[in-house]
Order: sequence, then C-alpha cells, then structure tokens
Amino acid sequence: MSACVPTRAPDPTRTKRMHQPQSPPPTPPPTPPRRFRIAGADVSASIAVFLIALPLSLGIALATGAPLQAGLVAAAVGGLVAGRLGGSPLQVSGPAAGLTVVTADLIQRYGWRTTCAITVLAGLAQLGLGCLRVARTALAVSPAVVHGMLAGIGVTIAVAQLHIVLGGTPESSVLDNVRALPAQLAGLHPAAVSMSVLTLTLLLLWPRIPGRVGSVLRKVPAALVAVSGATLTAALAGLSLPKVDLPSWRSHALAGLPEGPVLGVAAAVLTTTLVCSVQSLLGAVAVDKLAASRPELLAGESGRSGASARVGRSDLDRELLGQGAANVVSGVLGGLPVAGVAVRSSANVQAGAVSRNSTMLHGVLVVIAALLMVPVLELIPLASLAALVMAVGIQMVSLHHIRTVTRHREVLVYAVTTLGVVVFGVLEGVTLGVAVAVAVALNRLARTRITYEARDDETETGGIHYVRVRGQLTFLAVPRLSRTLHLVPRGAVAVVELDGSFMDHAAYESLHHWQSTHTAQGGTVEVTGRAGTRIAEPVGASDCRCRPWTPWRNHQCEGPESGPGRGETADRPGGENGWTGSSGSPGSPDPADSTGSPGAVEPSGHQLARGISAFQRNTAPLVRGELARLAREGQQPSQLFLTCADSRLVTSMITSSGPGDLFVVRNVGNLVPMPGEESGDDSVAAAIEYAVDVLKVRSITVCGHSGCGAMQALLNMEPDGARTPLRRWLRHGLPSLERMAAKDRPWARLAGRAPADAVEQLGLTNVVQQLEHLRAHESVARALREGVLDLQGMYFHVGEAQAYLLTGAVGGDEVFDHVRAAGLSA
Repeated sequence: MSACVPTRAPDPTRTKRMHQPQSPPPTPPPTPPRRFRIAGADVSASIAVFLIALPLSLGIALATGAPLQAGLVAAAVGGLVAGRLGGSPLQVSGPAAGLTVVTADLIQRYGWRTTCAITVLAGLAQLGLGCLRVARTALAVSPAVVHGMLAGIGVTIAVAQLHIVLGGTPESSVLDNVRALPAQLAGLHPAAVSMSVLTLTLLLLWPRIPGRVGSVLRKVPAALVAVSGATLTAALAGLSLPKVDLPSWRSHALAGLPEGPVLGVAAAVLTTTLVCSVQSLLGAVAVDKLAASRPELLAGESGRSGASARVGRSDLDRELLGQGAANVVSGVLGGLPVAGVAVRSSANVQAGAVSRNSTMLHGVLVVIAALLMVPVLELIPLASLAALVMAVGIQMVSLHHIRTVTRHREVLVYAVTTLGVVVFGVLEGVTLGVAVAVAVALNRLARTRITYEARDDETETGGIHYVRVRGQLTFLAVPRLSRTLHLVPRGAVAVVELDGSFMDHAAYESLHHWQSTHTAQGGTVEVTGRAGTRIAEPVGASDCRCRPWTPWRNHQCEGPESGPGRGETADRPGGENGWTGSSGSPGSPDPADSTGSPGAVEPSGHQLARGISAFQRNTAPLVRGELARLAREGQQPSQLFLTCADSRLVTSMITSSGPGDLFVVRNVGNLVPMPGEESGDDSVAAAIEYAVDVLKVRSITVCGHSGCGAMQALLNMEPDGARTPLRRWLRHGLPSLERMAAKDRPWARLAGRAPADAVEQLGLTNVVQQLEHLRAHESVARALREGVLDLQGMYFHVGEAQAYLLTGAVGGDEVFDHVRAAGLSA
C-alpha cells in the first residue's frame, strides 16, 4: 500500500450494505430542501430592538461628531455581521455609548476617513486576538476598572451633550465643557431646552405608567416615544431648531488610508480594540446571565414560536472574531466602531428572542429605515437626540456598581479610573485604573495582620491562647509571627488560626519549629484554617471530630465510649452535641466543653449554653468583622425567603447565604394569608410590606418541602373539628386543597416524575397557590407592576437534599425543575 493512501480502521458501528455485483449501488434518497424559517418571537424581538437602536444610533453619531449616517451603518453592520458570525447569539451589536469619547477624540485629531481606517485596523486586531483564543483573558480585568471606565465615559458624554441640550455646541474636553457651562447657561435657547426637557420627561415617565394601560404602552420603547414626541411637538409648533441632516448616500465618506503619526495611530487602534473587546465580552457574559432566567432557551424546548434551537453559553473567542469582522466591514463602509450594546441586548432577551435571527433581522430593518425613512428622520431635533444620549451617559454612572466596588473595597480603583478617563482620556484612565488595581492587590497580598489573645476559663490549663493570622503568610511576616508565638506561655493550650490561602516555606518552617518546641514543653497546639478546619492534627487533642465552620454532615462528636452508631444514644439519636453548622453553628462542640460521660443526655438548657459558649469562642471572632459592618450599614437583604417552620429546613445552608443576605419569614406550612383574612395575625403581611416597601428586596421566594406536617394536617383536617389555633391558621391553606382537587387548574409536579404521595402533591400545589396570594398584596402588586420584584417558587426534598425551582407551565402543568437544569447557579 502506498504511504500516500490514508488507511481507515473498520468502524464496528457502521452497518454493511450488500448489493449484487452486477447491479448498480443503491441511489440515496433525495435530500429535501431546507426551509429558512424565522420564529415569530424573533420577529417581534427584532422590531423592539430596532425601535431602540434607531434613535440611539443617530444620537451616538451626533455625540461623536461623525456623519449621522455612520451610526446607521454601524447599527446595520453590527446586526448583520456580528449577529451572524458572533459567538453570543442574543447579543446585539452596534455603535455603543462606551465608544463615544474614543471616537470623538479620534475624529477631532485625525478626521473622519482616518477614524474609519483605525476602526478597520482595530477590527483586524480583534480578528487576530480571536484566532489566538485569548478572549477569556480580557475578563481578567478588574470589574472596578471596567465600571470606572464606563462611568468616566458616561460623565464625559453627559457634560458634552448638556451643551447641545441647552442649544449650544460642546467643547473638545470635559474641563473645557465645564468651564464653558456658565456662559452657556447665560445664553439659553428656549426652543432647544423645551424639546430636551420634553424628551427627558417622556424618557423618565413612560416606563412608570401604572395600570393595565401602562403594561400595554410600556411595550413601546421609551427612547422611541421620547424622540417621537419631541419631533411631533416641534413640527406642530413650528419651532426653528437644528435637526437631523442626512446627506445623500452618494456623498457618504468611506475609509481612507490612515494619516498621522505612527505612534498616535497605533495608540488609537489599541484603545479602540481594548474598549470594543472588553465591552463586547462583558456584554456576552451578561447576556448569558439574562438567558439563564429563561429556562426554555437553555433546555432546548420548543416555545410558542416553534423554535427548537438550543441557545448555549456564549463562545467568547467566536464573539471576538464576529466583533472584529463587524468592525472591519463598518470601517470600510464608513461606519462607527461596533461593540456589544447592553441596552439593546437586554431588550432582545426580554422581548423573547430565541435565536440570532432577531439580531440579524434588526440589522435588516435598520438598512430599510436608512434607505426609505430619510425624510422622517430629518424631522428629529438634534436637542432631542442630545437629551437621549445625555440620559444614557448618566445611566452609565451606576449606583449599583458603586455599592458593589465599595463592598469589595475597590472604590479607590473605581474612582481613579473614572477621574482618569474624565481628565486624561480612556486609554490613560484605564491604564491608571489597572496600575492602582495591581497596587491594591499587591498590598493585600503583602499585608499580614497577626494578633494574640488569651482567654481564661475554668479548666486546669488556665485558658486558651489564640494566635490569629489574617492574610498571606510569607517570609516578610516571619519575624512578627515568631514574636507573637513566643507570647504563648509554656504548657498552655494554643490555637493558631490561619486566615489565608498561601504559606511559603519560611513561614511553614517557623510555625512547625515553634509547634514542635511548644508540644515538647507540655503544651498543645491546634492549627486551623480560615473556616476553622483542622490543617495539622493538634497534639493532645481529643477524639471529637466536629469543628465550627466545617461542611455540614449531620454527624456528632464521637467520645471514646461511643459505639458504632457514630455517637448516638438510646435516648436520642445523634449524640449529645447537636449538629455542626457550616457557619459556626451554636452546636459546634469543643474539647474544653466536655462534661460528663460521652453517652449522657444533658438538659436542653445546658446544650444551649454550650452552643453559645462554642459560638463566642470559635465562630464570633470569624464573623465579628462582617457583623460589625452590617451593624453600621443596617440590613440590606436582596430576598425575602418565606418558608416552613420545619426544623430540617436550614435556609442559610440550602441557599449558601450568610448574614444580611436573606430576610426570612417562617411559619407552619409556609402560608401567605390573603389580604383581609389574617383575623388578628398580620405578621406575614407586615413582613411582606416591610421587605418590599422598606428593605426594597428584589425577589420573594416561597419554599415548601417534602414531608411537611402542615400539609399532612391539612389533608387529615375534619370540617367539624375543634377550632384550635393550629386549625385556625391552617385554614389559609384550604385554597391549596381546593386547587389540588380542581380538574380545570394546572397540575403541580416535579420534573421527570410524578409526586410521591398526596402530601408531596399538596406541598407543590401549596407553593403555587401561596404565590397567587402574594400577588394579591398591594405592595407586591405595585412592585410587580413597576418591574422591580420577582416571585419565585421553590420546593426542597429533605430526603434527597435536592432543591427544585418553579420554572413555569410546561405542557399545561406547573413544573418544579432542578436548579442546574433550569440554568441557574446556586
């Protein structure tokens, strides 16, 4: 056999086809022609995105000083090219507000044709980066730097557009615009100001129209309503204002050869590539999170539109390639730089898009508008577009981002980046922000806090001596560590707590040498990690395996006399010390607490005191800093969690939450009384009102569980029984019984299987019914209308340790699905 002939191993899975030697081989059946179909959901979503993109594209072009047609070219190319080739099917690309400052500076320095050439070169650079598969590296940039960059760009946009809103012309820099504001205010143009105020008013009030009429009207984008209202008013009033001027496409300027200093053009290409890439990749990640809230996209189920294509996670390297191709085409055709746009992408997902066809169809609509709607577009006042872009710039300074970076102690990075972008420019500001972020990280890495504390107790050892190390333990901290360790008296019980993820060899040798010496002198040493878990087996420690802040296993302390039942006694299974919680639960035992025989059952009051003592000694030092912050700032929970009083439901464990995360309400049967039916018990309604109106929670979860005693009592309740307090309370669950018995109501079930018994069926139905009760409360209904609150149903199977979320109606049933299957993260 020739070496050039490839060999093929026999495939055991391939079926052999036999035919007669003299007969021709069988002819394969003809392949039916593929039909190109566009789902109805994609059509409606593309129209919604188009109505948002059209005014914003013109406004961003106006803010950059580019030809207004350049904004339409970029919007069309972003929809068609990036939409077709990109790796994020639901992300919508186009001229982005984050590129406004960069593009405006390039146009002023090099002119429009050179700016187009820089856009082409930036696109080629993106293609190269995509081929190198380095897209994930861009996400390593600190979020504080990214948010600070966007905030600085937003401030620059807002200050510049304020001059056009007032009827004037912006200057070249932020400082110049600020200095020119007094003169601009002295020479107001009433017509321009009135149209700007009208635009901002409609933009602000349109999403807040209440009632059913408002829910219908809000489907029309506020940006389109604001610009259309100002345009119509200006036309009817006959106001003399500067308006959109779209020159003939025959005179449209295309890209030319770059002119200018080589280093300046290279820096411009680098800046454009950086801003476009980071904004697009972060936008793709954000779109993935939005898509996760729509399980039908991730599960591949056919929706109402008949779409069956599954939308997976974004391919960031492919997205970078798509963005690069779009920038090359946009630059060649004389368009603005292209990037993923958060406003349009979120509108696309929320409008029900199921594939990339919606993005591409929106680009087609932009092309049609640019060719056929020129007379209508030229009626738009420039002041209205400036007001729209100014509002977008203000929104880029996000209070949520500021609170986030403050909570993570990165406000310095955010502030430096923002001021750097405002004063010096985008590339300079980002460089400053990255430098400060690196300096802060190095400071945190090098800073190590070592403290010593001695606590007296009633034992013969004279107390426990704690040495706490906060931060990374390197050779720089060895002298301080050595001095602190030698403060522990000879023969004492010592606990060394290491709250860090790294210990170098020098620190290990120093700590190990001291431990050996202290143990030889009759003392005991226990080295624990950040969560109180044992790192090294302490010399002289007891056989108790439980420690605070260890993973919850429902195991108990094993004394030396415990039998094979893991410390269980005949009187009470599970031993004497209760459970060990994941956050330093009160039941966490300690060798110093051991009293009496291992198998004895002590009074519950003693258990409580022992638990509190263990918390104060072991857990309180670990959570004191966080609780002190919560005490200063007050509680700011994001969720109201309403669940049953069953002792097996540990909300913080199920939701992986900590202090300050959840506002928890527990009652028998996780019931929500209808308004007006509380009969003297307003506790649940008061908690709901307080959580929604005062704490401003963003979601309410009703959580039922398997084996619920309240549901069993509901099933067994006799109509003529005694009116006990329990029966009076459980009457709020009677609608759930009626719902389960009704044949015309949706059936509640778990994904993949039928309910195990009537108790489980009632528990699932009860969660759905209590969500309806929640919607009847005035504060909840108002928050739902405003779009600031979500309701969630949850079911926890105790025996399986499995949580299920209510994902919505599937095949006529209300289905509770696995969290992982629903595309959500725990």
